[in-house]
Amino acid sequence: MSNAPHFDIDVSTFWADPYPDFAKMRKNAPIAFVPQFGSTVFTRRDDIFSQEKRIDVFSSHQPAGLMNTLMGHNMMRKDGEAHMTERTAMFPSVSPRTVRDTWRRQFQAHADRILDELSPVGRADLCKAFALPLSAECLKDITGLTNMRYQDMDAWSQAMIDGIANYGGNKEVEARCHAATTGIDAAIDDMVPVLTRHPNQSILSVLLAAGQPMESVRANVKLAISGGQNEPRDAISGTIWALLTHPDQLALVREQRAKWIDVFEEYARWIAPIGMSPRRVAKRWSYGGVDFEPEDRVFFMFGSANRDESCFENPELFDITRDTQKSIAFGAGPHYCAGAFASRAMVADVALPSIFARLKDLRLDHSQPVKIGGWAFRGLLNLPAAWDVS
Repeated sequence: MSNAPHFDIDVSTFWADPYPDFAKMRKNAPIAFVPQFGSTVFTRRDDIFSQEKRIDVFSSHQPAGLMNTLMGHNMMRKDGEAHMTERTAMFPSVSPRTVRDTWRRQFQAHADRILDELSPVGRADLCKAFALPLSAECLKDITGLTNMRYQDMDAWSQAMIDGIANYGGNKEVEARCHAATTGIDAAIDDMVPVLTRHPNQSILSVLLAAGQPMESVRANVKLAISGGQNEPRDAISGTIWALLTHPDQLALVREQRAKWIDVFEEYARWIAPIGMSPRRVAKRWSYGGVDFEPEDRVFFMFGSANRDESCFENPELFDITRDTQKSIAFGAGPHYCAGAFASRAMVADVALPSIFARLKDLRLDHSQPVKIGGWAFRGLLNLPAAWDVS
């Protein structure tokens, strides 16, 4: 049993809004054992920033972890040379140059097509009608699984992230995750001969060209889907909602006193779409007055770190003029999100400027409330909106 201070949570309340509990932990027990998770959690930004780099202590290699058992052993659950080998193999697909020269143009084409269909309608749930299909269509291109429907890309991604956050052991959640990984394997099998004959810049294509073992190829494509759909999907809908509920911030962008990338970076700090990263303690270690034993489980809470009062003034406020350099929404150590460049391009370069340019007088539809939830992964569940139709 951890000798860290114990901090009890109500799981459903925490899912609905973790920030009050995070604030209490940062103040009174910044490294705390949460019995409901069976894990010791880090909540302060500087502690996470320094300790996430200690891969000799806080290892990503978790043989019995949910991600390994449900999705295969991917690079996110490897450290050192094993991690870097697979990360380097994937890099040509998600590098800044590839994003600029290849993906951004395709992202824009998807956004234009979706908005062509959406603009005459005048009213929609923008989570389902814009953020979801745009993120999924872009991810189909990036992964190379263009044989999938965008609806399956989203559903299978959601099933996997639900599965790897299923610390309560819900059997139905686990079954949906297994069904999703089976579907992805079938899609990969269909595309392997196509991409072998006609290689491109997609993740599946570059991993095959690098000669990675097929089990690693499958695991890393699933990794790209599990994080590459929900994070930009939730960031797109979340940033739209944030701007519509903070018209003064939207005015700053319209008046060119701030940039779309400022909006994206501040939203990712304010409500981190990926709010937690788990680690396995690899050796005895003491830090912050807490003794860690081998095989203990640790959660680095990025969602809490990004609201740390010692790093951000009035962190609960959405302010696109703030300095977000200390944000760790994409991680801090060697596992810094490989898809960060693609995500920034999709949201800041394409989704936000396109939707605010195309949908005139875009506004919330107050006939139903906006819902938001999650802590390991957090995002809007709906975004009812309306706009003028010319």
